[in-house]
Order: sequence, then structure tokens, then C-alpha cells
Amino acid sequence: MSTDDATFVYSSTDIETDPLIMDLTRLEAVRSRLVESIRRAVDDASAEGVVVAMSGGLDSTVTAVLAVEALGRERVLGLGLPCHKTDREHAIEARTIADGLGIEYHEIQLRPLLEAFERTASSELEPAGDDADRPNERTHELGNAVARFRMTCAYYAANRRSRLVLGTANRSELLLGYFTKYGDGAADAFPIGDLYKTEVRALAERLGVPRRIVTKEPSAGFFAGQTDLEELGAPYSVIDPLLCRLVDDGQPIADAAKALEIDRQTARSIAWMAAETAHKRTVPPTPGLDGRDDQGRQFRRRS
Repeated sequence: MSTDDATFVYSSTDIETDPLIMDLTRLEAVRSRLVESIRRAVDDASAEGVVVAMSGGLDSTVTAVLAVEALGRERVLGLGLPCHKTDREHAIEARTIADGLGIEYHEIQLRPLLEAFERTASSELEPAGDDADRPNERTHELGNAVARFRMTCAYYAANRRSRLVLGTANRSELLLGYFTKYGDGAADAFPIGDLYKTEVRALAERLGVPRRIVTKEPSAGFFAGQTDLEELGAPYSVIDPLLCRLVDDGQPIADAAKALEIDRQTARSIAWMAAETAHKRTVPPTPGLDGRDDQGRQFRRRS
């Protein structure tokens, strides 16, 4: 399965009325499509099942529920991968969800791994000079490292068990680059990768996800106390309709901001995030010698 196929699994779904998929009929159609996409991805890869890194949050819960519906509980492995003390509550929630789904679940504490990394690697790789004017930069970079530790664990389990890794990123996060490259941005398929966060929440209610998870403050778990709102500068109720107009409908920023009655500076900031993080959504380029840049990626086995 190609990277494009794995990331956006139902991009041809028709949007006839409200650009956000919120009504029950369309949500049920999307649900069926996502379940089938998981089943097809596993079959195409001749895999034994899937691995889902579970944070106790909305996106990973919805992904796990869809995976169980597609494959059955015995073919879904859940991993809890806490690192900070503040992750403990979320790890307990993840285990509760896994138990409710009846899936195999393992919790791995990543704090010792982070501490070893700081002792052996990060201390040797610190840039020369004074970084006093960038106090939060190291925190973000270590957050990226932890995200990659999580994906390392997920792929180790997947490799050992002949399974695929299901990513839990949604369309809002993918478009804004709100993920770690080769961390939570690395997966074999993103079942909810075409759903905006607002739509994931609506689908979660349709799937019967507990209310406490549906209404939980969104957080990437990047570092202790981190929230999506603080990082992105606006709630998803503002971001998602704007992205629909900017990306899906191709509207100019000024027109979209005016139609939605959004502060123009906020609209520009969100558009900038989407534009500046385009590299995160593409396969690393090659020089393209003699037209070889994409031929290998597009190759399909011919019968």
C-alpha cells in the first residue's frame, strides 16, 4: 500500500452539504468506509492484525474501536506508553478502554528510556552557545524524542507479531503539521486521517465512546501540561471550518475569515501552519534523475 493510500483512506467521499461530516447518515457511511479500509489494509499486507498506541484520548480510542470492529478484538494490540507523571491518569484511562474492548494491552513506562537518552545522547548533542533566549526549545525537542520512542515501541511490537501500526492522527493535525515527523506521524495507515477533529468527536459519539473521553481537553501528550489549544492558538471549533474553506474549497484567507467571522490574524496563523509544515506530509524527495523520482513509489506488483 502506498503512503498516499495509507494516509487518506476515503478522500473520494462526497461532501454535498455541510463541509463537516456531522449528520448521522453520513457518519454511518464514513464509519463503514473506515472499518473496511482497516480490513483491506491488513489483508493487502497479509498481516496478522494491528497495533494501536493508546493515550486514553479521543483519537486513539476511536482508532482502537474501529480496529476491533474491523478485525475482531483478538487481532488488535493496544500499547500504553506513558513517560511523564502527568501521563499516569491517561495511561489508566487507556487501560480501562482496552479492557472494555477486550483487547490485549501492555503498558511500557518510557521515563527510563528518556533519562538514558538525556544522559547519553542529548547532553552530547547540545548546540554550542547560550540558548537562554529559547527556553522552550529543548522541551519541544525532547517531546519529539518521546514521540519517536513511542513509535519505536509500536513498530517493534508490530514487527515481532507481523502486524501493521495504525496511526491515530486526524486531518486537522495532519494539515497543521501538529505531529512529530517519524513519531506519531509514522504509521502504516491513518484510519481517521481524513476526519477533522470535530468530525472525530461526532463519530466517537456515534461509536459509543464514553462521554468523559469525547469531552476531554485535547492534548498531544508532547510534554507535561501541554494542550492543543495553547499550541495551536485556537480551538478546533474555529480551526476545522477554516481549514475546510482554505484547503478543501480553496478560498482566500480574507474571504474565509470574513465568512466565519474569525480574526484575520488568527486565520493567517492557521494558514501559515498548514503551509510551513507541508514537508511533514510528503515523502522525502530524491534528486529525480532521469524521471526516477516517483516511479519506484508508484510501482505495483503486476499479476
